[in-house]
Amino acid sequence: MHDYLVRGVAADGSFRIFAARTTQTVEEARRRHGCWPVATAALGRTLTAGLLLGANLKGDDILTIRVLGDGPLGAVIVTANAKGEVRGYVQEPQVHLPATADGKLAVGAAVGHGYLHITRDLGLREPFTGSVELVAGEIAEDIAHYLTVSEQTPSAVSLGVLVETDNSVAAAGGLLLQLLPHAGEEVLEQLEHNLAGLPRLSSLIKEGETPEDIIKRVTEGLAVKLLEARPVSFACTCSREKLENLLVGIGKQEVSAMLAEQGEAEISCHFCARQYRFQREDLQKILERIEKENKGGSNA
Repeated sequence: MHDYLVRGVAADGSFRIFAARTTQTVEEARRRHGCWPVATAALGRTLTAGLLLGANLKGDDILTIRVLGDGPLGAVIVTANAKGEVRGYVQEPQVHLPATADGKLAVGAAVGHGYLHITRDLGLREPFTGSVELVAGEIAEDIAHYLTVSEQTPSAVSLGVLVETDNSVAAAGGLLLQLLPHAGEEVLEQLEHNLAGLPRLSSLIKEGETPEDIIKRVTEGLAVKLLEARPVSFACTCSREKLENLLVGIGKQEVSAMLAEQGEAEISCHFCARQYRFQREDLQKILERIEKENKGGSNA
């Protein structure tokens, strides 16, 4: 059962809805970063939110979510694109906190107080960034608050990650419901009634329910058109070339120090934890490139 996302719209144009199964995507992120359960839940919810919000992107547009709390997890950073690809990391992936009183992972306490920033890079001169204060640290409530306050789009968001006792991801997914202008009172009441009776999303996904099934639950009694289903996955855009450019950018002094002290360099991508090793001869070539570029700059 591959991960995918479904997009739909009310027949009368009163709302749009997105639902996704992201179990494999979140498990891939957990495995790459070695996350413990509370970090898996925080990162998994944010990855899923990125995919739901990214469903409206086009072309080369990129969306970045930054959850910057003062809790032990540190920052949670996620980027998504229009192709259904997402990547991300949590600053401190190996954090343990006692479960909440109702037996849930203590994501809110692990995230803490702080701010949520969402940046949309639509290929314009300047990306647009909106920011709100975190209201819960539970991610779903914070995303809904951001959409309602910063983008003036009343929204309901549900994000779920179920972690097994061996730390692997048993189920993950999400739902995004957005009211559009002129949504009637009857529609609103029906949606509120359906959402109030919605079981935990991660439990539904573990039991085999699909994104279509979840949309059907949330829109019971209302006419909905499903517009598309698209695959989603964890995918990183890092490359050896990009990391080499990073080494060039840090300058001659730093690269020379690496060469003198270790004779090589090993750099990990923050987003996917892939490691790139640069041997002595690689660092020497990078130094030559830095000197060449510096010389070219001074002649200009």
